[in-house]
Amino acid sequence: MSDSNSASNAAQSFIVVYKDSATKDQIQKHISQVEKDGGEIGHRYDAVFKGFSAKMKPECLQSLQGDDAIDYIEPDQVMSIQPTSGTGQ
Repeated sequence: MSDSNSASNAAQSFIVVYKDSATKDQIQKHISQVEKDGGEIGHRYDAVFKGFSAKMKPECLQSLQGDDAIDYIEPDQVMSIQPTSGTGQ
């Protein structure tokens, strides 16, 4: 296996966001699937939106994509806010 191939198969962190209509059972089914496939669940979200963060391999990500209960899946990354250059008034 080459280094580039192993890098493309490495687990990456994602946030899975569900539609408002998704049930707890649907979400739990996907969490169990990620864990079964060797992924790690980071956080579960239910206050502002329904979802979870997870470190998972590309095959696991592909198995979740296209599920009607999922709104979107995006890479988990650090976000920052830049201060504005205005006077603040």
